[in-house]
Amino acid sequence: MTVRTSRVVATLVATAALTLSAVVAVPASAAARAEKGTHDATRRAIAAAIEDGVPGVTATAKDRRGTWSTTTGVGNIRTDEPRSPHDRYRAGSITKTFVATVLLQLEAEDRLSLDDTVEKWLPGAVRGHGHDGRRVTVRQLLNHTSGIHNFTDDETYVQTYLLKDGFFEHRYDRLTPDQLVAISMSHEPDFAPGTSWNYSNTNYILAGMVIKSVTGRSFATEIRQRIIEPLHLTATSVPGNRVTMPQPSSRAYSKLAETTTGPTYDVTNWTPGLASSAGEMISSSADLNRFYTALLRGILLPAEQLKEMKTTVTVEAMPNAGYGLGLIDRKLSCGVHVWGHSGGVPGSISEAVTTADGRHSLAFNFNGDWSGDTDTVIEGEFCRN
Repeated sequence: MTVRTSRVVATLVATAALTLSAVVAVPASAAARAEKGTHDATRRAIAAAIEDGVPGVTATAKDRRGTWSTTTGVGNIRTDEPRSPHDRYRAGSITKTFVATVLLQLEAEDRLSLDDTVEKWLPGAVRGHGHDGRRVTVRQLLNHTSGIHNFTDDETYVQTYLLKDGFFEHRYDRLTPDQLVAISMSHEPDFAPGTSWNYSNTNYILAGMVIKSVTGRSFATEIRQRIIEPLHLTATSVPGNRVTMPQPSSRAYSKLAETTTGPTYDVTNWTPGLASSAGEMISSSADLNRFYTALLRGILLPAEQLKEMKTTVTVEAMPNAGYGLGLIDRKLSCGVHVWGHSGGVPGSISEAVTTADGRHSLAFNFNGDWSGDTDTVIEGEFCRN
């Protein structure tokens, strides 16, 4: 998997499934033309995404002036039903921040160390074709420096689950985390642990398995008990193998192809367990803002663990960003830093970012995966004057 902008993500839906958006800055002057406090630049960026082909967008921002929401386009291209500011949507790899938060809470409780090997908690799970769990740490899983091959880069997985013919035949399949890891173990590592960086969804499948090994409970249960319930995230869920979406929600659309042209397919229903702890969760913009605000204000983690989470590694493909422990630091064109994560699964591209002080947050979703520029929306919101 490579790091892509949302426009290019759809050239291979496999990678759109659980990837990062590239951080590409736009000139600050474009955002600066917006009148202070009006969200005009954000509106224009969202409107441009609709013009570019995204069916619909829902977005919510929160800052010292209060909460602002907007929707544009449609949630159902057959009925023209609009999107709702309360839409639930598949959050994809934003799940990773939740998983990392749980592991850091466990570290704070002295139940594990980030420098523990994967082998300690998952004996024999990372073996084969040069993979060796005795050389990979939990920290390296969380910051993607493990070198473990990404299962969503596997050609058979792509053909079976993420392109048109395979998707409609297999979208209700159920794969266990062990089976997803086994796909990666059939490939050689990308590099020796700790020597480079590459985004691998397998890292977070293993992270979810570590949570279960440490606690005796699933990552989903731990996320619910430690984050969702305490923060009253009423629109957020870890659906497991439930294939339908909770309401209110919109339909999700994809080209299910390696190009951005061709027919558009309704891909709303599928088994999110195919993404598991790398990208299974469902949430809303308001809930994601609440989560990241609480995280960055130190409500979910002690200062030591939050500092570890925000310790980033350099990512050559993202010159304006660094990757921490399930958390991305982006430096925008106006100098503002925002922290969060992006997420993409078939038919859904999402972003959630918050300033380091937790005072300004934005979360939004495109219900199409082949077009639109998420970075311009973020620039518009945080770089307006």
